[in-house]
This record gives sequence, structure tokens and C-alpha cells, in this order.
Amino acid sequence: MESININSNINLYYIPMTKLKTTTIDVYIHRDLNEEESSLNALLPYVLKRGCRLCSDSEAISKYLENLYGAGIGVGVLKRGDDHILHVAFETISDKYAPNGEKLCDSVIDLMLSIMFESTSFSDEIVEQEKKNAKDRIMAMMNDKRQYAVERCIETMFEGENYAISKLGTQEGIDKITADNLKKHYENIITSSVIDIYICGDADANALAEKIKKYTGKIAFKNADIPKTEIYVPKNEVKNVTDKMDVVQGKLCMGFSTGIKPADSDYPALMVANSIFGGGAHSKLFNNVREKLSLCYYASGSLDKNKGALFVNAGIEFKNFQKAYDEILVQLENVKNGEISQLEYESSINAIINSLESYKDDQDMLQSFYLGQKIVGTDYDIDTLKEKISKITMEDAARVFKNVKLETVYFLTGKEDA
Repeated sequence: MESININSNINLYYIPMTKLKTTTIDVYIHRDLNEEESSLNALLPYVLKRGCRLCSDSEAISKYLENLYGAGIGVGVLKRGDDHILHVAFETISDKYAPNGEKLCDSVIDLMLSIMFESTSFSDEIVEQEKKNAKDRIMAMMNDKRQYAVERCIETMFEGENYAISKLGTQEGIDKITADNLKKHYENIITSSVIDIYICGDADANALAEKIKKYTGKIAFKNADIPKTEIYVPKNEVKNVTDKMDVVQGKLCMGFSTGIKPADSDYPALMVANSIFGGGAHSKLFNNVREKLSLCYYASGSLDKNKGALFVNAGIEFKNFQKAYDEILVQLENVKNGEISQLEYESSINAIINSLESYKDDQDMLQSFYLGQKIVGTDYDIDTLKEKISKITMEDAARVFKNVKLETVYFLTGKEDA
């Protein structure tokens, strides 16, 4: 990956990939996750893509992209630790495949710059339309009970901390937004945030960087930093929360502290330990809690490396709560005690390495990988991380899991079964 500094706030990262015929150009605007900004940030990207100086409305943007042989645009928000990221993404066929030699990436950069810095979409009508869509996204998350349980577990575990805030904001926060205050927010953050531009594919990165430098050279930026994230500090007691809703399947989410930061030398061992514990069809949760004991419909463990947390997510019969809860903790202790089979160990190593290798064929995953490295301050490339994973022993996995501690238990049950 090549890094090119545009100015004090903007960096361009070029990830060469010639095996695909497309090039992706993604913009990430980093903001502190906080209650004051969360709803504004969640709404803003969707409003930005509704119109700009170059293309006055959605129809004009669609036509512009259609003329670039069907280039695409997408927007959204991400949450990486306490970093709330506004995301605008473009995809086009690479220049060398343009039928008439057109500079397609150049044209996409033109649109990207205009959307980012020349937005014309802050009308009352557009903002109200996108506010409705934003509230629909919040409702869709709530209706996905598996995801909802995870969000509620995070909200409970990190109560009082900014990380408890949803990346989608709140319905109440969305309701308070007006075209005027959203425009003021946009005008403030666009020149006072770290902005990362990732180009992945086959492109003349230096020429595109010069284009961006020339355009942004006339804009006054205020120095900014990537938001800092601290890992979760273990508490002295376990939080237990049960919600009752009209559901037919219980959702159990358990939050654990790991005590390991993403830049720690032990983090690769934690990846392996979690894979052994709940990382797939080879894991203890899958083969014991789900297959052998039939205590759940699904059970998996996932790491939140930015916050030093691990979450177990399971779908269960209401009546099986205690049995599933107990067995999950039994399997956790088995990993801590080094009761790991050769098959579990080897399968976990291979699963992680194969997953990392697959990133090389996926532009979105490549960008996400390198963005994640920047946010946490590490500089692994994929092959370096694969090598580190390959050297992890069973003993390493057991050792790092000894610090894993249960912090939160969230259970979503039926109205008549709690």
C-alpha cells in the first residue's frame, strides 16, 4: 500500500490490485463518537449524495455515473471504537478497460470532490426525506433481533461511555435535525476532520493525488486527529439485563473483557483463541453448545478489537437459557485450561489465514483491513499478520484467554416466558 499526503487533514492510500477490472474510491471522514453529533453524522452522508455543484440532484448523479459505464456510489456510517466514520464509496471499471480510453477514475474523483466539498442538497425537502430514511434504518436494526441483542448488550456493557451510542444515532436525535443545523454541522466538520481516501485497483494514484491537492489547496483546514479509543476496563460485577418482546426465539448476548489492545503483541493469539472458542463450524461453541447438546440454533464468538471486548451471540429456546449460559462458560474455561484438540487448533489457524488471504480478492475487505490498521495504530500487512497467526501455539491461545472475563449478560425473551 502506498501513502500520499494531500494536506494536514487528508491522506490518500493506494492499494494496487490488478486481478479485478474495477477500481474503488472510498472516502472516510473520522469524527468522535458522541451523543451531540451521532445523529447528525448518521444522516449527513445520505444527504450529501443527493446533489452537488457538478450534479444538481440524484437524477443527475445517476446519469453522470451511468455515462461512466455504470459506475456506482454508496454511503453509510461506521463505528470503529470511539471513531464515528462517515463513508462515501465509489466503484468504476479501471481506466485501462475503458472502451475509448476515458479517464474514468479522474471523473469519479471530480464527482467525489464535488459531493464532499460542494454539496447543494441541504433543502428542507431533501433533509426531511432522508430523516425518514434514517429512522427506517434504526427501525430495521431493531427488527433484526439478532443484531438488536448485540446492540443492547453493547449499550449495557458500555453504559455511560460514548461507545454505547449507536452509529445510526437515535430517532429523537434525528427528529431534532433541520436543514439549517445539518448544513452548519457539515460546514464545520468537512474542514476539521481527518479524511482518508482509499483507492483500490489499477489507477494512477499520483495523478489522482495531484488532482485532489490542487482542488483542496484553496480550502482552509483545521488540524485534526483520528479519535482515540481506550479499551474496556473490567468491572467488579456482571451486569444482567433481560428484555421481553414479542419474539419466538430467545437471543442471548454475553459481553466479555479481554484486556488486550489491538496493538499488543498478544492480539494475534487472541484471534486464534476466539476462533477456537466460537469462530466457526470448527469451534467449541458450534460443536458442543449447538451440535452435541442442541442448546441453541446458532452460537458464535466475535472480537471487538478496538474496545478489547469479546461477544458471544446465540439464538436459543427460552427454556434453555440457563443451560446454554452455563455451557458457554464451560467452553470458555476449556479454552483457558488448554483443553484444545489438535483439530480445533489447526482448523482455527487455517480459518484465519484463509480468511486473510481472501481479502486479497475483495477490494472492500482490503480497504477495511488497512483502515482498521490505521485507526488502531498498527502497521501489519496481510502477509505479516498471516505469519504471526501461523506461529501462535495452543499454549499462547490458552494463556491470553485466561484474562477473558464475563462482564454483561443480555437476554431477549418472549413476553410470557421470562
